[in-house]
Amino acid sequence: MVDPLLTDFLILCAAAGLDYAIGDPWAWPHPVQGMGWVIGRSQSLILRLAPGWPRQLGGVVLGLGLISGCGGLGWAIPEWGARLHPVFGAIAQVILLASCFAARGLRWAALDVLEPLASGDLDQARHQLSRYVGRDTDQLDAGEMRRAVLETIAENTTDGVTAPLFYAIAGLWLGIGPLPLAIAYKAASTLDSMIGYRRDPFHDLGWFSAQLEDRLTWLPCRLTVLLIALLSRHPRHVLTLCRRDAPQDPSPNSGWSECAYAAALGVQLGGLNTYRGELRPKPLLGDPIHPITSDVIDQALAWMRSLFLWELGIGGVGAFLILRL
Repeated sequence: MVDPLLTDFLILCAAAGLDYAIGDPWAWPHPVQGMGWVIGRSQSLILRLAPGWPRQLGGVVLGLGLISGCGGLGWAIPEWGARLHPVFGAIAQVILLASCFAARGLRWAALDVLEPLASGDLDQARHQLSRYVGRDTDQLDAGEMRRAVLETIAENTTDGVTAPLFYAIAGLWLGIGPLPLAIAYKAASTLDSMIGYRRDPFHDLGWFSAQLEDRLTWLPCRLTVLLIALLSRHPRHVLTLCRRDAPQDPSPNSGWSECAYAAALGVQLGGLNTYRGELRPKPLLGDPIHPITSDVIDQALAWMRSLFLWELGIGGVGAFLILRL
């Protein structure tokens, strides 16, 4: 008889391998597109019909509805597939679970900018960078573009890689499979990225989604910081700089993951950025011991892959061994 826990762990490993091999090709449909469609239609309706506190209530309903709905589908779709044939259920889980991870996508994003930078085509590099970051890119020099790339990797390592994996592994421990919690977290992250802003008209609508995503990401982020510190082989130095600098960032999570990368790599992140013509300072994270080069970014990408493998090994294998013992 096939062990369900072993099956779920192998599905998780297969999803990780699929993300590493092909990522999320632009032309392929993606679950986040469906989430984005629901959020877009819902926010238009809520913003039009519900001012004030009813808008806040609408944001709560939208957040809880999408997250629970995605989690429910994450459980139901493999079940429906398995009724046709066990292989169909497994394939459905692998594909949907792989879509929750963004490791390959982050690598593609970095290379999209670094390749034209290496050839001296700054205009093309600025254009490519504008697809991945919210800041204005039309006046950035090569150094500032490299900083933007590294900040994107450092910030999104948690919510795009290690946090979905954390919740997939939590599903293993709870016996519900890796997909439901991982895709529910992906829905929370998508809500935050689309409506979790402090500016109007999203302040009332998105407050719940922003607060919930911050809390769901808190523990995976701290575990990520700890693993980065260990990978750097200078854990005390990394954690000291994180305690010094990360609390200055208004985000309870992104400042910690960015600072961990900065401290481990010996570079400084943060500084002045321009958004829609408005200059906004971000706190400085880490010490500027080294310049941010392509080699530094390559090291950050290598650590991101190592973080994924270490978390998969410790959490996944640990779940299998401990629950079976």
